[in-house]
Amino acid sequence: MRDRGLKLLKGGRSGAPGKRKKRRRFAPGVTDIAEAAAEAKEGDRSGPEEDCPDCFAIEARDVFKVYKLYDRARDRVKDALGLGRRQGHKLHYALNGINLGIRKGETVGIIGTNGSGKSTILKIITGVLNPTAGEVKVEGRISALLELGAGFNMEYNGIENVFLNGTMMGFSDKEIREKLPEILEFADIGDYVNQPVKTYSSGMFVRLAFAVAINIEPEILIVDEALSVGDVFFQAKCYHKFEEFKKMGKTIVFVSHDLSIISKYCDRVFLLNKGELLGEGSPKEMIDAYKRVLVGQYEIPGLPEGDGETEAQGNGVNPDVQEYGTRQAEILEYYITDERNGRTLAILKGSRFTVHMKVKFNTHVPGPIFAFSFKDALGTEITGTNTMIEKAFLESGEPGQVKDISFTQKMSLQGGDYLLSLGVTGYNGDIFEVYHRLYDVLDITVVSDKDTVGYYDMESVVEVADAPEGHPGADGMG
Repeated sequence: MRDRGLKLLKGGRSGAPGKRKKRRRFAPGVTDIAEAAAEAKEGDRSGPEEDCPDCFAIEARDVFKVYKLYDRARDRVKDALGLGRRQGHKLHYALNGINLGIRKGETVGIIGTNGSGKSTILKIITGVLNPTAGEVKVEGRISALLELGAGFNMEYNGIENVFLNGTMMGFSDKEIREKLPEILEFADIGDYVNQPVKTYSSGMFVRLAFAVAINIEPEILIVDEALSVGDVFFQAKCYHKFEEFKKMGKTIVFVSHDLSIISKYCDRVFLLNKGELLGEGSPKEMIDAYKRVLVGQYEIPGLPEGDGETEAQGNGVNPDVQEYGTRQAEILEYYITDERNGRTLAILKGSRFTVHMKVKFNTHVPGPIFAFSFKDALGTEITGTNTMIEKAFLESGEPGQVKDISFTQKMSLQGGDYLLSLGVTGYNGDIFEVYHRLYDVLDITVVSDKDTVGYYDMESVVEVADAPEGHPGADGMG
């Protein structure tokens, strides 16, 4: 396979028509959006190279996925019925003219910020979604783990779901029965396989789903972050299976926020941002470019100068914040800055960052306590602190006062997404009071190229040296 190296996609149309094995064009009934997509991407575009049309397992050409966003439900109804002269919607480009080619036998990673289109392109490749415009060609049997629950009936037990998935993939009952022992052995969920899958934990669910996916002899395996919910031992088992697949010449495509996994297993990486394919190349080159996107230092084509940082932040602000409290003190503003003092929603593991909040006092508040905490996506509180623990602020707050509070620390959490919560509390005599508490206000992405076991990195220093002679067991008899 020829090494194509770093390829920034800013021009030059090329492509490989080849034999058409399986093609999907834009979905029926959305030609108006398709036309808008075509207009938005007129001009030259890059596509898969022409040197070997039959070498590609997956080809995507000028792929758009455009959604209509309505401010009001009645605008949606009017649009569906063809009523009204005024356009009542905005167009959101989940994918904006994507061109990519994945060769047979490659292991390819797709990385990018939240909302960049990673899951959308995988769903289009697997046929779960239709593109608004463009075409996709897939050669080979696909097995996909896109999200927990996809392709499973919650009322069926594990074995019934194995047969359901096998049937949907074109296997006969006899073929599934022959593969069943291998599937159950790999899943290793014991007697739970006879229970309805709605009773499964997320870890058990992904065990069964992955066992089915890898044992139906796929030529192309697609995984979208599903393994992140499994335990570390099962993850190791799965990645060992990836290595076996690579040796067998299978094609693997996966999305992960774990950059260490991307670096270790991928031959090539595609970088997406806000529906645009920024580039493709070696894992190191694309991971470096991804880090620049996250901290607002990457030049994103089509953006006005100075907007890179805003674009890099993604959609990490929760529009439906849960809050409560007496409002004797009120959180007016909150944000996070990186070690360059730039506002961000992505933090590099090992770097320093600061949590900021601005608080206004509406009445006299004796000894207010300012706090923040991080939770994972499952709602488990991972870490946090407050000014009482840190012995940082013991004064009272007076009516009309506004305080800027900042917590600066080193990011030692593992790579992934975390939810930030904030609070202002205190004691009125012996009574604990909540003045203002905000839950899950920001979605923070921690970017890591080395994840250890558990929630955080102990930053161990490892030394391996020859044991001195004469110690017990040196002669092999200890």
